[in-house]
Formats: sequence, C-alpha cells, structure tokens
Amino acid sequence: MALLALLSSGPMTGYDVGKQFSASVGHVWHAPDSQIYPEMRRLNAEGLLSARPVPWGSRGATKTEYALTAEGEEELRRWQERPPTYVRERDPARLRAAYFEWAPPGAAAAQLRAHIAHHEEQRLQTLRVIDELQRRTQPTLARRLSRYPEQEQERIVAFKVFAYEGQLARVEQEIAWAKRGLELLDRLGEPEAAG
Repeated sequence: MALLALLSSGPMTGYDVGKQFSASVGHVWHAPDSQIYPEMRRLNAEGLLSARPVPWGSRGATKTEYALTAEGEEELRRWQERPPTYVRERDPARLRAAYFEWAPPGAAAAQLRAHIAHHEEQRLQTLRVIDELQRRTQPTLARRLSRYPEQEQERIVAFKVFAYEGQLARVEQEIAWAKRGLELLDRLGEPEAAG
C-alpha cells in the first residue's frame, strides 16, 4: 500500500521510486530496495500498476516506468475504507529494559543513551520533513500537489503534516521514556547511570 500511495503522486521509474520512497513514505513505513522492486513487479502482475519502458541514457537503453492503474486507485480507496489491522509489537528496547538486572555495569545506561541519541536524530529528521511539507518543498509532495487544484492542496498538506506530527510525538515520548530510565538507574544506584 505504501508503494501504491507513493505512485499516486504520478508515474516513476523503479529507481525514482526507490529514491522517493526513502524521502517520503519511508519515514513512516520502512522497506529496503530489495523488497521494493519485487513488490512493484507483483503489483504490476496484479494489475494495480502499469509498466512501460522509457528511454534511459544515450545508447537506446530503457528502464521501466510504473504508474498507478484505475484498479490501483480503487485498491487505495478500499484500503482507506478499512481500519488498520494491528499486530502485536516486538519491542527490543522494552524487552531489554525489563531485564536490565542482567546487564553488566554501565550497559543499561549505555543502551538508554543510545536510544535517546537515535530518537533525537529521528526527531530532527521528522522536524525537517514537517518543515518541508509546510513549505511545500518536499519533492514527492510538490509533485503530488501539481496534480491537484489549489482548493484541494491545503487538505493534502494538512494530512501529511498530521501524520508526521504523530511520528514526532512518538519519538519525543521515546526520548522521555529513556530519560526516565536513566533517572531510575541513578535512583537505584546503578554504576555509570549519570552522564
């Protein structure tokens, strides 16, 4: 569904999908290139995407351009009509935290600091994306907006910003949780808990 959503902004080659995926929907739905290309071929075989060769380079080479079909558009609509299916989460940070009593001195604090550093970077990245969305400079969004009348553009931008504000709230909660963990280690007298 993430690929169909991305391609709803307009036709793209597989290479462009790979680049745009990581710069747009990839912030909320991870997929490696090794998954993207086979999935596009599958969606094409199912009739949800069309594929056509387009010129590439100067020696008559081609690459494949994918576009959303009418069936793909309908599948996107059906997908939005259904509530998401939630799966039980696997959370390595919480699993480790539940058993910090087994951690050697300083290891629990190091893990929590790494958790904070990772999510602080995610926070900065999310703030950059929100800014690009609000300024309408994010490339995939700009491409999408060019296909819609002005009166619909505000709605499109608002939904994108709303999604990333949810991402921002999540990473900020992760940072706060890990900081509480460092305070707990300090309170319990765990070695190297501070700093």
